Amino acid sequence: MFLRLSSLLAAIFLLAACETAPNATGDVAGTAASGSSTSESTASSGSDASDTSDTSEEMTISEELISIGDRVHFDFDSYELTSEAKSTLGKQVTFLSSNPSVRITIEGHCDERGTREYNLALGESRAAATRDYLVSQGINPARIKIISYGKERPAVIGSNEQAWKYNRRAVSIIN
Repeated sequence: MFLRLSSLLAAIFLLAACETAPNATGDVAGTAASGSSTSESTASSGSDASDTSDTSEEMTISEELISIGDRVHFDFDSYELTSEAKSTLGKQVTFLSSNPSVRITIEGHCDERGTREYNLALGESRAAATRDYLVSQGINPARIKIISYGKERPAVIGSNEQAWKYNRRAVSIIN
C-alpha cells in the first residue's frame, strides 16, 4: 500500500514539474484570436487592448535595444571591456537613461573551452564588468541583474575561433 501511494505521489510530482509557464507571446496570440471573433467583447473589455499595446511597446523597446547593440564580446579568458564594447555600452547608457523604467538582466557567456565551473565564474565576471561600466556611467544598479550561463548557452555552435569569438559575450536582456 505504501509503495503504491509513494509511486502515485512521485508520478504526480514529476508531471507537475513538467508544466511550463505560459509565455507572453502565447497570451497575446490567444487574446488577439479571441478578440477577433467578437468585436463586442473587445469593445466592452478594454484590458485586452491595453495588454496588447503594452506587449507591443515592450517589443518595440526590446527591438530598440537590439538595434543599438544588446551584446558585447570579450577576448579569450578575459572579462576586460574592449573599446568596441564600451562604445556599445555607451549606446545602452543612452537608451537606459531615456527609458528609466526599463530593467535589464545581463547574461555572461563563455566559449566551450575550460571547465564548467571556471566558465560560470568567468561569465559572471563578464556580466559584472558590463554592469559596473553601466553603473559608472550613471545607471542605477538596482535596475540591473546579472547571471552567468558559462558555456551552457552558445550563440554559435562550433569548435573553431569564429564560433568561440561570438560565444564570449555579455548580453543585455530587458526584464
